[in-house]
Amino acid sequence: QVHLVESGGGLVQAGGSLRLSCAASGSIFSINAIGWYRQAPGKQRELVAAPTRAGGRDYADSVKGRFTISRDNAKNTVYLQMNSLKPEDTAVYYCAADWGRGFGPWGQGTQVTVSS
Repeated sequence: QVHLVESGGGLVQAGGSLRLSCAASGSIFSINAIGWYRQAPGKQRELVAAPTRAGGRDYADSVKGRFTISRDNAKNTVYLQMNSLKPEDTAVYYCAADWGRGFGPWGQGTQVTVSS
């Protein structure tokens, strides 16, 4: 089983950038399946970005062109580069090795707050 730890969140002004990291340990073969989700207060958790089994990337419409998911196999880490951040991007961000299916399991997440 893979163990994931998210980091890199923080407070940023609108228009700024952050890079989130998801460090994997345990069953490293699962790193290919790691995607990013977020949950804003009072809202359901939603998929932000995830790899596909065909080798592509899926992105939520709200983040297309602004967010990029990438992977460093040597470091067993998956990243989420977030540019042009908006206040509506404020949420707790989670990673999970589930091919974007929303099954989790979920870690503690990392808080991203975008001020206007």
